[in-house]
Amino acid sequence: MRRCSRTGCTELAVATLTYVYADSTAVVGPLATQAEPHSYDLCTGHAHNLTAPRGWEVVRFEGEFAQPQHSGEDLTALADAVREAGRVDRPVEVVARPGGTGRRGHLRVLPTPEDG
Repeated sequence: MRRCSRTGCTELAVATLTYVYADSTAVVGPLATQAEPHSYDLCTGHAHNLTAPRGWEVVRFEGEFAQPQHSGEDLTALADAVREAGRVDRPVEVVARPGGTGRRGHLRVLPTPEDG
């Protein structure tokens, strides 16, 4: 569950705000399935009361925003992914790079410092 992007707001997000700069338009629609870097999640109150700068248009979803529902399949998929990531018998690929460093997923493998 995602929270509203507005500072100080702790309500659950039900809508996504996206700006279309080329058209001077703010678009408020149903909550996007994934958080995007250039959009903002809003609670019901902020989604309905949003105003735009002078000269901009607000395009708003007509109707009530529904709370996002997570199914048991979502939780099962998440648990399976965590379980897979934590397996100790999982094969790990280390890619050697010049200078003795390698990469393992998002982690860097650094060479042992030489005694000197």
